[in-house]
Amino acid sequence: MSLVGAEYRMPAEWEPHEATWLAWPHKEESWPGIFQRIPAVWTAMVRALRGSEEVRLLVRDDDEEADIRQALEGDLAGVKLFRVPTDDAWIRDYGPIFVRGASGEPATVTSWGFNSWGEKYGPWDLDDAVPARICAHLELPVVEGGMILEGGSIDVDGQGTLLTTESCLLNPNRNPALDRAEIERRLTEHLGLRKILWLGEGISGDDTDGHVDDLARFVAPGIVVTAVETDEADENYRPLRENRDRLQGMTDAAGRSLEVIDLPTPSAVYHEGCRCPASYANFFVANEVVLVPTFQCSADGRALGVLGEVFSGRQVVGIDCYDLIWGLGAVHCVTQQQPSDLSPPP
Repeated sequence: MSLVGAEYRMPAEWEPHEATWLAWPHKEESWPGIFQRIPAVWTAMVRALRGSEEVRLLVRDDDEEADIRQALEGDLAGVKLFRVPTDDAWIRDYGPIFVRGASGEPATVTSWGFNSWGEKYGPWDLDDAVPARICAHLELPVVEGGMILEGGSIDVDGQGTLLTTESCLLNPNRNPALDRAEIERRLTEHLGLRKILWLGEGISGDDTDGHVDDLARFVAPGIVVTAVETDEADENYRPLRENRDRLQGMTDAAGRSLEVIDLPTPSAVYHEGCRCPASYANFFVANEVVLVPTFQCSADGRALGVLGEVFSGRQVVGIDCYDLIWGLGAVHCVTQQQPSDLSPPP
């Protein structure tokens, strides 16, 4: 199936959801030495989300399903389990990216290639097959994007503007045969875009080569929150400052100059001497709640306050990600929204 000639768009994350997808964690190598503490993070997310929208959870087998039932104390209200095998839990990056008709037609799915962030970890064949398997469960059509693309590498305003980074999408470990113009063409064609905004580098410890969901996010049309580091000696100071400077000079697809809101950065988080990519920008917007990663530091409260003001109509819920970030991702990395077919176009 092709979207050529069709008018589809990728909705903004704050638009109404039918469900949120997660994949139950099982790969111990992603959290060496502390894996036993990781399922509790999923339990906290599920409990926060299921009153807002249905939680659709990928599980591999009976044992994993039993673990989930035990973690939720037998209460699966608002949770639906799907038997879909996975290599790891980062469904944002390998899961389906849903698009909808520009005039409100039902959702369909774009499926993009996944190569484990530039063939860094293996295997990844099960993860790469997840969009097709989810579509089989949902009986939705699948549209192939024709390039490697992780969901965490892009962010949209739902009105034709996409935010991404040069360090990730132009990295030769993703699509070495495609130049910037061809990448932009494919994104525009499949996600209903009119303008693509390019930031530069990512933060220290980010094995994704600079996903935008650790840097800057749309929170409303024309409004972006961006991570800022005030300590000039910190290695994240320069890239975050340069990205903020770029945002200040940008306009969106509607011609609006972006309003840029500063989001603090947490204290540096280290596991086994390695710096992790801790960022409050890795939040997830659901129908009634916003899940915000916290890192057991004094900046947590300030970040929750900023996002509480931005999303004043939703409950902001902190999710302790001090352990989760050892896997080099946080709450946005492990969630993927499915938009509601009932949501009106902007």
